[in-house]
Amino acid sequence: MTATPTNRTRRAHRAGAALTALGLTALAAAPAAAAQAPAPATAQAAKSPLKWGACPAGSEAPRGTYCTRIKVPLDYAKPNGRQIALTLSSVGDAHAKRTLVVNPGGPGESGIGTAKLVWSSLPPELGELYNVVSFDPRGVGTSTPVGCGDAGKLVKHPAPAYTPADAKAERARLDLSKKVADKCAAASKTLLPHITTANAARDMDRIRAALGRDKLDYLGYSYGSRLGATYATLFPQRTGRMVLDSIVDPGLTGYRTAYEQNTAMQKRARQFFAWTAKYDSTYHLGKTASKVGAAWEDARKRLRAKPAGGRAGIAELDDLLASVMYTDLQWGDLASAVAGYRRGDTGALLSAVNQLADSPAGYVNAAQLAYNCVDDAWPRDWRTWRKDTVASARKAPLFAWLNTWYSAPCAFWKAPTAKPVKIGATGAKKLPPILLLQAADDPATPLSGARRMRQALAGSRLVVAGGGNHGQFLFDANPCMDRHATRYLSTGKLPAKDATCKASPAPTP
Repeated sequence: MTATPTNRTRRAHRAGAALTALGLTALAAAPAAAAQAPAPATAQAAKSPLKWGACPAGSEAPRGTYCTRIKVPLDYAKPNGRQIALTLSSVGDAHAKRTLVVNPGGPGESGIGTAKLVWSSLPPELGELYNVVSFDPRGVGTSTPVGCGDAGKLVKHPAPAYTPADAKAERARLDLSKKVADKCAAASKTLLPHITTANAARDMDRIRAALGRDKLDYLGYSYGSRLGATYATLFPQRTGRMVLDSIVDPGLTGYRTAYEQNTAMQKRARQFFAWTAKYDSTYHLGKTASKVGAAWEDARKRLRAKPAGGRAGIAELDDLLASVMYTDLQWGDLASAVAGYRRGDTGALLSAVNQLADSPAGYVNAAQLAYNCVDDAWPRDWRTWRKDTVASARKAPLFAWLNTWYSAPCAFWKAPTAKPVKIGATGAKKLPPILLLQAADDPATPLSGARRMRQALAGSRLVVAGGGNHGQFLFDANPCMDRHATRYLSTGKLPAKDATCKASPAPTP
């Protein structure tokens, strides 16, 4: 788990192979246009110098994706100074009338594969109208990445419990957080001050210009909503059709947002326990949510005393629970794994833990920390963190300390805090109409944040769906939400007023 609403996607990725950079399973919609090497649309040909070809080695770009690179200033205060490279990916009709630029969330998640994922899921009318472009943001993947050396190897498995048993355990975790911050500074000292959402938004305006587009059409999920809202604030006259999905709260720092998120995650866990109880004939973990919760606590205690396979302990089980809060599509897998463990079969549990723990970065995502620790101010006095976490743990015992430890390196970060961009503060320039999509019980980006974004972005419209799946348009199989987004992207017209949609059906075992 993490301290900002979108960082938890990293754990959702590792929890199951079916999870994408959105933390969701993509729909298999069939767009009308066939993938081909993209080129500027005819009317834009004279404006765009981009040449598209093979994607960089190691980018894991899916077949049918083409890539290019552009240069942007590392420091926009020195536009003629050091330049860094951004990698862009594109999929779709080379002569599409419009280009949809997409960010999958994060921060710190690669976007190279997102163009194919989104384009292949678009309804036919949008597949004909748009080609889709995504990118690795600065500091990420193949776009001049930041690193933290071997910090990811500092956590061994089974990891110690997130809730410290005593002062010694707390100090050990705190020392680990300081080491991570030190290693990140040593590996990426010159980059860290410039890995900010505001700079990523400025990069998007360079991408818009490189694509030969007068305005930026944009789809941003989770953290991508913060990035998109920042772009609209900085460049309102260059903002085209913009959909922000699963909204980051624009009024709270990452530190403060974490504590709202903890409570939302705990509520979502209760929903997961209730769902599991409904199918007790399959999982045998209890016929009520409280009994499933008790079975869960029993598994945590047993794993703390004796980790399964010498590797899956209480911290690893807590990680898995946090990872599946994003989408109920993964609930059955985790319930089955815990049910199997209680029967003495640890295979599924160990497999899930190995996926979660064995990524190349280990338990440190350098780019996520780089964005989070610089975008907002974080307390430097650990007593503040402890006081707030103890209070949060009374309401969210499964998540409070887990979340705190993921972001604790920000208490020791060795780069100055960036100047904040107040979302919606465009001066005399009018914001364009923006569509906001949100699930009512989304645990990663709570509904309260979406409502604040609605207030900040004058003239926007908010559509709220029931349920709690993180990421609505294209990826939650909710026809109502998809209709709202498709109509807006097709015509540029917002709903006449804010709207609601029913939840998509819950999964069955």
